[in-house]
Amino acid sequence: MPHDNPLLNLDFRIQFDRFRADQVMPALNTLLAEATKAIDLLAREHFGPRTFLNTLSVLDLVTEHLEDAMALVRHLEGVATTSELRAAYNEAEPMVSEFLSSIPLNPGLWKAVKEVAASSEVPSLNPVQRRFLKKTVDGFRRHGAELDDEGKRKLQEVEVELSRLTTKYSENVLDATNAFEYLITDEARLAGLPPSAIAAARQSAETKGQNGWRFTLQGPSYTAVLTYLDDASIREHFYRASMLRAAGPPFDNRELVERILDLRHQKAHLLGYFNFADLVLEERMSKRGARALEFLRELATHTQDRFIQENRELLAFRRKLDGEFAPELQPWDVAYFAEKLRRERYDFDEEQLRPYFPLPQVVRGMFELTESLFGIQVVERPGVPVWDPQVKCYDILDRDGGLLGSFYSDWYPRENKRGGAWMDALRTGGPGPNGPQPHVGIICGNLTEPIGDAPALLTHREVETVFHEFGHLLHHCLSRVELRSLAGTNVAWDFVELPSQIMENWCWEKEALGLFARHYRTDAPIPDELLAKMKRARTFRAANTQMRQLGFGIVDLLLHTDFDAKNYREKTGGDVIQYARQTMQSYSPATFPPDHATICSFTHLFSSPVAYGSGYYSYKWAEVLDADAFGRFKEEGVLNPAIGRAFRETILEKGDSADPADLFRDFRGREPDQRALLERSGLLTLQSD
Repeated sequence: MPHDNPLLNLDFRIQFDRFRADQVMPALNTLLAEATKAIDLLAREHFGPRTFLNTLSVLDLVTEHLEDAMALVRHLEGVATTSELRAAYNEAEPMVSEFLSSIPLNPGLWKAVKEVAASSEVPSLNPVQRRFLKKTVDGFRRHGAELDDEGKRKLQEVEVELSRLTTKYSENVLDATNAFEYLITDEARLAGLPPSAIAAARQSAETKGQNGWRFTLQGPSYTAVLTYLDDASIREHFYRASMLRAAGPPFDNRELVERILDLRHQKAHLLGYFNFADLVLEERMSKRGARALEFLRELATHTQDRFIQENRELLAFRRKLDGEFAPELQPWDVAYFAEKLRRERYDFDEEQLRPYFPLPQVVRGMFELTESLFGIQVVERPGVPVWDPQVKCYDILDRDGGLLGSFYSDWYPRENKRGGAWMDALRTGGPGPNGPQPHVGIICGNLTEPIGDAPALLTHREVETVFHEFGHLLHHCLSRVELRSLAGTNVAWDFVELPSQIMENWCWEKEALGLFARHYRTDAPIPDELLAKMKRARTFRAANTQMRQLGFGIVDLLLHTDFDAKNYREKTGGDVIQYARQTMQSYSPATFPPDHATICSFTHLFSSPVAYGSGYYSYKWAEVLDADAFGRFKEEGVLNPAIGRAFRETILEKGDSADPADLFRDFRGREPDQRALLERSGLLTLQSD
């Protein structure tokens, strides 16, 4: 075994430049053998009483090296994939998944955990230790510890197959996205596009050795086409291409969706739950699928009237432009005419903001803001090995200079990188002699790229994305929890979006914008008039924005609670694609095409064995929390370091060391109030007295 395999020697400064795909299986085989031996040793009959220290503390760290190595492989497969790395990942993932899912099924280990739970030591444990003990006991039960041998065998088979199928689903979406490109050679067909989108398309074509303007399904390119391009036929072509991603050969997720849902239902039933949502949500704030569904439907009720009104206004606007007999809006028309209406109503074009949001300046200003609020310092570390030349590395230091964590940023799209934006943990610092060890994380996006010599000029929404992912990163790196399993973002998924979504609020505040929103050529701040227009337009079509998210959340929950493929097929002759389309239709401003199949590229739900399955509602749940929590900053000063310190101490540092409802109350002083979100969205008037 080569001694220099970076997966076996995971330094704090990860040696990305030494990583090779052929190192994956040798390293993971070694780490699996070591972890298996450690688990077996822990599960053996123990001489002397079982204690938290000799059992639970060991269990907290026993898979650390294996999980860190697998996290690194998973990360690189998502940001720098090759055929060799994909093959290695696909070989390793089921093995690691099978091992990790086997841990709660180990009878000796389950016996040991129960002995600790029944010991006289429990009353003397501190609150974090008691929480970890309870979560461990509940987690073992929820993962099959009390099943008979046949049940355990079936559960492991389901877990491994889920791992395999969800990996394939994710790969199909990436491959289908990369397979699409659209080249325009007639400049007249670019009419309506802003100069930034035209320049990006020209640069994209040049990188491929093509003449003309190249467009793709990656976020910045696709959004520009749907929002601005005058040619409706091209907009339709893009909409249909995106809608049908991974919905047919050669990258077909249709059968995978149904199979994944079936396996999740099997898993839930094996474990004694009525449905997958109840299994997943038992440990989250909502507790049950029915409660989460009720929450979403309540918000939909408050939003419905304004939603109908907005869509009538948009159709009337179109007919004012195109004549009274202009047809109903198609899905590929909505963003286009909405942008024109926004310009007319508010005299506001979001493209006017781009020059004020150069990415390097946004990042520096974001660091300055969080340094002031949370008492930290962010320092770039040049010369550190990375996986792509565009990646940067930073350290986060505490007030006293102590190292809290390190992170990497990777902001631009590439063909070897999956779409979207995300934060992930590469290392969660476990306990050390002087407290928790430093963490390592990454933040990724697919933002507008630099054009020529100019820096990347972002839309305001992209600025929010940068702040959002950095909020997750702070939650991870500022964590000060004594147990690794309860640290960082290892929290209930309907709480995990609070630290990220609250960060977006500062992108709307003049005091915060003054730190980074300056013209990249003149250094002038955003003019007050333009800022006022931006803020007035904030709630434009807010009901549509909200209903879209509610539709995603509701279809997710219904697929994991109500949908039965066999019964649905017998009653309607349809499949899961039709069911999802019909469910989401009520939340769409335009009628979907009959072949609408976006469920086939909904990676949030199907890219891992659990992912956001039954949890997409978490975005809205956390939006209620973040709107209400930011209310305290609005009341006491949006740049008030005392409130920032309170947020750090009660939320960011605490991880899952206490019940999230208690953490929120510790910061806000009361239960969350849904009205804060409705007020911010301009929808409060719809709430009944």
